[in-house]
Amino acid sequence: MKLRSWVKAAGLVAVSALLIVAILIIGLLSFVFYNAEQGRDWSVPTQQVSDSLTRTADGYVFTGEALLRPENWAMLIDENGQMVWSWHKPDDVPEKYTLTEVAAFTRWYLGDYPVQCRVREDGLLVVGDQKGSIWKHDMAMRTESLLQLPVWAAGWFLMALGCVLALAYRVTRGWFRQAQQVRDEARTGWINGVSHDIRTPLSVVMGYAAQIEEDKALPPDRRRQAGAIRVQSQVIRDLVNDLNLTMRLDCEMQALRKERIQPAELLRRTVADFLNGGLAEGFPVEVVLPPEPLPEIAADGFLLRRAVNNLLTNCVRHNAPGCAIRIGGRKEGDQVVLWVEGGQGSLRQTVPVRQLEEDGGAAHGTGLKLVAQIAAAHGGQARFFTGTAYRCELWLPAWMQR
Repeated sequence: MKLRSWVKAAGLVAVSALLIVAILIIGLLSFVFYNAEQGRDWSVPTQQVSDSLTRTADGYVFTGEALLRPENWAMLIDENGQMVWSWHKPDDVPEKYTLTEVAAFTRWYLGDYPVQCRVREDGLLVVGDQKGSIWKHDMAMRTESLLQLPVWAAGWFLMALGCVLALAYRVTRGWFRQAQQVRDEARTGWINGVSHDIRTPLSVVMGYAAQIEEDKALPPDRRRQAGAIRVQSQVIRDLVNDLNLTMRLDCEMQALRKERIQPAELLRRTVADFLNGGLAEGFPVEVVLPPEPLPEIAADGFLLRRAVNNLLTNCVRHNAPGCAIRIGGRKEGDQVVLWVEGGQGSLRQTVPVRQLEEDGGAAHGTGLKLVAQIAAAHGGQARFFTGTAYRCELWLPAWMQR
């Protein structure tokens, strides 16, 4: 879901950037077209003006007035630099020029007048405009540089697009983080509130159920019912604890207190606590360990015992009384594998925890998700097997590899 949001945001920014660039290009082309057509361009068709100026025995005859605007003017300079013809020439424009002066104004300005020039057989035709009406700038480049222009333009465009995407990434990342923080805080507050509200009445129920279960004056059936109430209350308590713990692991709020742990000792202690809790009545539990000692692991003992206890509870909940539960460990390369197995029959390949049936209990859903979270928090993984039997393996790095 988060990846999809990132893709949508990046796509939106990319489309926006492309739209901006397209609008700029269209605007530039429109500007060029508007000013280059319909006589709006400052340049004058000097070829046509030159063709309209003919020399006769009585002097020069000019028929190209329609080619020039009212603010234009023109003159013809012969090879000696002397003006021999003019049309609307300003008074401050000289009639005699040196070779240096001609070379200068053919590129830039004649005085402050922007001009265009065309060479004729009988001299140089000069067409000018008003002072300050045109900005002229000299521009020249080598041919290979001109051919590189599209590559440079594409490179700058991609760089600009990358900058836009990078900026959008930082902005949207901040938005997503802020929104995620708000959701996490709301979820944390809700779970903490529910957990707090449940603990008090649950403790009362468990306390009274334990007293009724131990009351010798009550019939055995009533005492067994009270025992069932106590056991199910413990299940609810474990579920609430699992909700809090999985939430903290999701939000990376649970600091790991790692220490060197001997796997065999951890398994035996967890099995003892599980049996003493009264949840495994009618379920024989067998601890299977190799003859050689298992390598130590660096782990948070509380979290790891919690994961193994959840797996044992899962075996009890989803098997009939009398079903044997086996728990053990082995060494696989540079890893230690802790496993719990319940039931008899075949096992299928490993499946992700999200594919396992969720019934809302601590065993499935939150319980197995918590097991996978605890394994991942220790740099390992949880592998779940399904079939007529049930098995889960926790693959954890051995201490010697750290």
